[in-house]
Amino acid sequence: HFGHFALTGLLLDTLKATPGARVVNISSLAHKFGDMDFENLLYKEGKGYSDMKAYGRSKLENLLFTFELQRFFERNNYQISALAAHPGVSGTNLFNHIGNKAVLKILRPLFKFFVQSPLMGALPQIRASVDMNAKGGEYYGPDGRREMKGHPVKVNASELAHNTEVAAKLWRFSEEITGVKFE
Repeated sequence: HFGHFALTGLLLDTLKATPGARVVNISSLAHKFGDMDFENLLYKEGKGYSDMKAYGRSKLENLLFTFELQRFFERNNYQISALAAHPGVSGTNLFNHIGNKAVLKILRPLFKFFVQSPLMGALPQIRASVDMNAKGGEYYGPDGRREMKGHPVKVNASELAHNTEVAAKLWRFSEEITGVKFE
């Protein structure tokens, strides 16, 4: 998240000077399992850390940032859109880096029923990036069962991802951590 935040802030002048500019952040279904513990947002000394907890939190942060960024653009009358997308469950190597390895080895033969190709997983991000009808603040993902696979459509983020107080607090924390201020 902090990389997304800093890069966007550093590119703000370029975005403002680019007609039809849009920022597309990538999230995940895992955002629904993310939590925001501002007392231990960075998992200091590994306290409370697990790869899945950190992943879910980072993807929730990406959505909180996207929606707050859209509000920032609107408040400042910038003609820029902020959108988000998630790939569903795509057959990438991400599974090699998270979760219980033994369980994944057993379940791998079943993946074909729940996982889509990386090419299909890229479609929501592409739609959010180029669809002329896409609007700021929208979130795209697959249209299939539980948004796991399918063609890109507008989807709903969790209630927490739309919490304006949490988003504002994350924004302030992000400015502090990165040293990047949106002017």
